[in-house]
Amino acid sequence: MKKALVLAAAGLLCAAPAFADLALATSKNCMSCHAVDRKVLGPSFKDIAAKYKDTKGAADLLATKIMKGGAGVWGPVPMPANNQVSEADAKKLAAWVLSTK
Repeated sequence: MKKALVLAAAGLLCAAPAFADLALATSKNCMSCHAVDRKVLGPSFKDIAAKYKDTKGAADLLATKIMKGGAGVWGPVPMPANNQVSEADAKKLAAWVLSTK
């Protein structure tokens, strides 16, 4: 029983960063247009990670797109600027998106 509790606690600790960034994405309304593993209005976070996996400076590029918006990369629907997202939060979100598999 004690071993099972220790393993469960370790699993939660390992998953905590993913939940924290999912919570940040939810709080910044990212989930209105995106999902982790499927296209909604915008591409899935997994598709974004795959597209930018070999791009030098991808985290900074995505952080800028998160804050200022963008258009033309994923089709005709533009991503609006997100003025409520600070630079620090945009960098956290970009790093998290790039880490999704």
